[in-house]
Amino acid sequence: MQITAYKTDKITSGSTSLFAVLDAALPKLAEGSVVAVSSKIAGLCEGRTVPIGSVDKDDLIARECQRYLPRRLSHYNVSFTIAHDMLVPTAGIDESNGNGNYVLWPVDPQATANAVRAHLCEHFGAQNVGVILTDNCLRPMRWGVTGMPIAISGFEPLKNGIGEPDLFGRELQFTKESIQDGLAAAAALVMGEGRLQTPLAVITDVPFVTFTRRDPTTDELAELIISPEDDMYEPFLTAVDWQQGMAN
Repeated sequence: MQITAYKTDKITSGSTSLFAVLDAALPKLAEGSVVAVSSKIAGLCEGRTVPIGSVDKDDLIARECQRYLPRRLSHYNVSFTIAHDMLVPTAGIDESNGNGNYVLWPVDPQATANAVRAHLCEHFGAQNVGVILTDNCLRPMRWGVTGMPIAISGFEPLKNGIGEPDLFGRELQFTKESIQDGLAAAAALVMGEGRLQTPLAVITDVPFVTFTRRDPTTDELAELIISPEDDMYEPFLTAVDWQQGMAN
């Protein structure tokens, strides 16, 4: 697997389109490439910003998520949320590199990923192109952030190993490899943080990726979601008093 990060101009809210950023920064894409795009650069290009001080942050968090826990419950003053069916701090809202603004996720991350894939296929005349919209997340009981996918398009996100034998013939009962998470984590590590201005990465030499040449279907996306009540971490996720957010 090879990962190359690409630098862009300094992007501010609504200053350019995401397609223009991609066209200017990316080289000729080879068939079988996966392009990682920072959710922040996508949000900035879509004008998804709110001036800091113009709105109560707690109200903004509640507006952007499905469920939330009040910040007073955290000694880091962080609100944990469920947004777009993912457990994330502060509904993905970020203040870094926002030039005095809160930067939000795209309104519809999946639609953004699909649109990027369609644009790249047309622009580069390619068929097998995958797209990952990435953000960074925290792992429980571990310092440091790692990349996670908030939307993908153009490839199968999971490799199902259930029913396959292990080395000793025992059938695997739960194993599903998350191709999307592994790629997002690797890409985000190369893309970096802070002042690097490298919100794009191209991943090549990925024989373990199955490309689909299309957007994921509604049913396929639904298969990626586990409700808190059915999750392996259900005892923790359901033991708190989630408040209802305003996002669907």
